[in-house]
Amino acid sequence: MNECGQIPGGTRLAAVAGYFYPDNPGELELALQTCLDAARSEDPPPKAIIAPHAGYIYSGPVAASAYCHFRTCADRINRVVLLGPAHRVYLQGMALSSASEFRTPLGDIRIDTATAAELLKHPDVCIMDAAHRQEHSLEVHLPFLQVLFHAFELIPLVVGDADPGAVAQVLEQLWGDEETLIVISSDLSHYHPYEVAREVDAGTAEAIERLDYQSIGPRQACGCMPVRGLLAAASNRSMTVTRYDLRNSGDTAGDKQRVVGYGAWGFY
Repeated sequence: MNECGQIPGGTRLAAVAGYFYPDNPGELELALQTCLDAARSEDPPPKAIIAPHAGYIYSGPVAASAYCHFRTCADRINRVVLLGPAHRVYLQGMALSSASEFRTPLGDIRIDTATAAELLKHPDVCIMDAAHRQEHSLEVHLPFLQVLFHAFELIPLVVGDADPGAVAQVLEQLWGDEETLIVISSDLSHYHPYEVAREVDAGTAEAIERLDYQSIGPRQACGCMPVRGLLAAASNRSMTVTRYDLRNSGDTAGDKQRVVGYGAWGFY
C-alpha cells in the first residue's frame, strides 16, 4: 500500500554509490568531468531531457551528451524535476519520498518540500519511501546535477504503472519557467544482441522524436511511463526534439551479445 500523507523530513541515503558510480567524491567528480569534457554542446540548453541511468562506465557518456548543454547556465536552474521508473517495487501512479534531502558522495540536495506537498493533492501522487530507498533510476542523475548547478532544489518522482495523461498533468503543474529543468530517466531496450538492439532503439528514437508516446512500451524503454508522460506534455506544447546520442553498452563498455540501449534527447 502506498504511504500517503505529509512529508516528515529526513535524508534519503545513496543506495548505489560505489556500484553504479564512484563513492569517493574526488573520483566521482573526475568521472563526471571526463564525461562532460568529452561531450559536445552546440545546441542551446533545452527545457527537458531524456537521459539514461546505468552505471557511468556504460551510460555516462550518453547522459553527458545531454547534461553538457547546461554548463553555461549554472546560475539559471534552481529547480530540477526528476522522473524515473520503478525497478524495485510495484507502484501505481507516482511516488514522492518523505525525505527532505537526498544524499550523494558530493553532498546533500534539498527537496522542494512545499511543491512536493502540493503534488500530494494529485490523485496519482503519493509518498512511498520503499519505491525510493534502493531505486537507481533517479540517484545516478544526482551527481551530474550537483557538478553542474550551484544551488537547486529537487522534486524526485518514481513513476510506476501510470497513465501518460496523469504524468503529463504532473509535469504541467511543475513546468515552471527557465529556472526549472525537467529530467526523464530511462534506458532503452534490454539484453538483445547488438544489431537487434540497434534496430529496436532506432525505432524508439524515431517515436520519441515525433512525440509518439503510444509507440513506446516496456520493450522499447524501461522508463516508458515517464517518457510517455513527457512526450504527451511536449506534444501539447508543440515542442521539438533534438537527438544528442544513441548507443548501447556494446559501444561503451560491454560485450555485444546482450546489450542495453541508451539515448539522450533535448526538448525545446
